[in-house]
Amino acid sequence: MTSESVLTVTDMSKSFGVVRALKGVDFELRDGEVHGLIGENGSGKSTLTSIVAGQQRADAGTVHFLGRPWSPASVNEALDGGIGMIVQESGTVPGISVAENLFLGDAGRFVRLGLVDRAAMNREAGRALAAIGIDAIDPRTPAGALDFQTRKLVELARVMMHAPKVVVVDETTTALSQHGRETLYRLVDEQRARGSVIFISHDLEEILAVCDRLTVLRDGEMIRTFEKSEFDEDAIRAAMIGRNLDGHYYRADTTATAFPQVLLRATDVTVGDKVRGVDLVVRAGEIVGIGGLSHCGMHELGQALFGAVRLDAGNVVVNGKRIVNEQRAVRAAMGYVSKDRDTESLSLTASISDNIASAGLRLLGRGRGGLITRRAEERYVAGPMRQLAIKATNDRQVVGTLSGGNKQKVVFGKWIACGSEVLILDCPTRGVDIGVKQAMYRLMVQLKSEGKAIVMVSEEMTELMGMCDRLLIMKDGTVAREFQRGPELTEMEIIQCMI
Repeated sequence: MTSESVLTVTDMSKSFGVVRALKGVDFELRDGEVHGLIGENGSGKSTLTSIVAGQQRADAGTVHFLGRPWSPASVNEALDGGIGMIVQESGTVPGISVAENLFLGDAGRFVRLGLVDRAAMNREAGRALAAIGIDAIDPRTPAGALDFQTRKLVELARVMMHAPKVVVVDETTTALSQHGRETLYRLVDEQRARGSVIFISHDLEEILAVCDRLTVLRDGEMIRTFEKSEFDEDAIRAAMIGRNLDGHYYRADTTATAFPQVLLRATDVTVGDKVRGVDLVVRAGEIVGIGGLSHCGMHELGQALFGAVRLDAGNVVVNGKRIVNEQRAVRAAMGYVSKDRDTESLSLTASISDNIASAGLRLLGRGRGGLITRRAEERYVAGPMRQLAIKATNDRQVVGTLSGGNKQKVVFGKWIACGSEVLILDCPTRGVDIGVKQAMYRLMVQLKSEGKAIVMVSEEMTELMGMCDRLLIMKDGTVAREFQRGPELTEMEIIQCMI
């Protein structure tokens, strides 16, 4: 039995310069379904949904929503008309409160005698948050003071309080804790009763569990739509990448290895009540994993190791140099890949070249009296672009126009180019497809073989088990237990330590 269509896309095309993001795509969303969109980074998933949700216009093609032509001029117009989108990266404004974010563009409803009634706005915001089961967020809190996953829940509340007919979820679960994911899954299930959901994810297991149908995009083209009865992991992967994944996904070996030289030593690292008295040693050629449940302190520990947050106690020493801030960390040949890629690791309005070169300005200007020539920058950037296979028209392309996977490659390229010997990787494969993930894992193995030291913070247990020599599980800001790589190590053993 098929439901009627609520949204149809016909022959949609969109280009960014010479890059064709969509090529004559057709898509149908039925009433009461959760329809998955899956494909490699750059396949066109976010471009398609951003047009539907009013973020940008198509170059060609038509969209019909509820039987009428649909071409919203803005996100707010789309939301008012019945389609809301939760974006992959940050969708909140950091300098204003949670309440102001919830009513961004709609604060006029609270104006009394020419002034905004903040108390009324905060009360309404509290009700909107409580409606989706979130009552621990103070509406008066500046959005910039919240962590990344909490900001995503604010975005979720903003969309859901409009009771849209269609909700677009773009790679949101990768930013959420288990509790946050359960909240989202519950809301997605409830949405079936009053409308539909377009669900974008790189997690094939998740998308098979959540979705009723699934459409695969590749290189801007619609490859195939799978009905629920046709769901098959191998067939979907083949449609996604147009090839089989060759070689090992994670590391091939099952034993821990490292060189004797200690590159990073952390002693009694303390940051408020987030990180409490953590000791850590990382050797050359070693991948040390940091895992745990939400708010265990693992992300804050990664920031502390790089000097991004001030220590209340303890020391971090890299290559014999004490790390007191990010500038000292970079000088000590240290690099940091943030979980919040778009706001902390990249300048989205700058070019690929500018982003990659930003960590190596001292190297580029050396011997030239500080003068950096365009030719020198081109040579500097060419290596990591080639090594990481960054898909772009050229190195002057603006980073904000790249897919999530290519953005992440630019972040890695920045630290590889300047010769970082110690890398802190916080959720390094968040929001990237299986092909890019495999490429990242191979890169990590290569860096390990070159004697680099890697600290990988991750919320994906299989990733930590698959890649790390040692695994430290954090709980309540401290290291609860350390596990050694080995064929006998089980996920259940680790999870029991986390809870």
